[in-house]
Amino acid sequence: MTPRASMAGVSDADGSPPRVAIVDFGMGNLFSVRQACAAVGLAAAVTSSREEVRQADGVILPGVGAFGDAMAALTQLDLVSVLHELVAAGKPLMGICLGMQLLMQESQEFGRHRGLGILDGDVVRLAEPSDRSRGVKVPQVGWNRVHAPSGVSWAGTPLEPLREGTFLYFVHSFYVRPADAGAVLATTRYGGVEFCSSLQRENVFACQFHPERSGPQGLRVYRAWAAWLQGRVQSAPAMVDGDPGYAPSAGGHRDAR
Repeated sequence: MTPRASMAGVSDADGSPPRVAIVDFGMGNLFSVRQACAAVGLAAAVTSSREEVRQADGVILPGVGAFGDAMAALTQLDLVSVLHELVAAGKPLMGICLGMQLLMQESQEFGRHRGLGILDGDVVRLAEPSDRSRGVKVPQVGWNRVHAPSGVSWAGTPLEPLREGTFLYFVHSFYVRPADAGAVLATTRYGGVEFCSSLQRENVFACQFHPERSGPQGLRVYRAWAAWLQGRVQSAPAMVDGDPGYAPSAGGHRDAR
């Protein structure tokens, strides 16, 4: 693969919006992600260039499709090491859907495949429901609720502007199992499975749902992540009709568990 797109023309001058690299490895709904970033005031560019990913203020790793193919593409583009570097440097990284799964050490999708290993854990398939008469089938496609686990606060995280039990949009057959239960930010139940639908560990945030396909609620997640990326507490301008704005809380991210 050859690098695509460019972040040329995005200013680093004081007062300019944070620069975000949306990683293009040929398997993501990139246009929707870029539009969501633009809606919350981020200067986002779709790119597969190592240098542009490295120079960004924050990185979004979206993705749809097969885990093994995605890892092969990231390896071919020589992006695996730079993703590790930016996380080690403390830069915000957001993984969406397959991008969340790629953060894990291993996936069991169509065999066993090594992941990025940025977070400890694995990826497994949703269990096929025993009773399909209730309309529950794999893959999960559609709206489902996200819940905060007991003892977990969304204050200061990209999920802060959401209410408990908010509906968000999912399209997936696999889910992550983080080794560290303290990283789980939200859970969702589908059929008989309760799975991790969002996680955060230091500068890494990820979600199994698609915020860019989740309407105003999803854009609130992008806005909160943008405010986190900016590293300041302030009200953001209105994004959509009916969304009055959002300012993240000062303070910690999670309650002790």
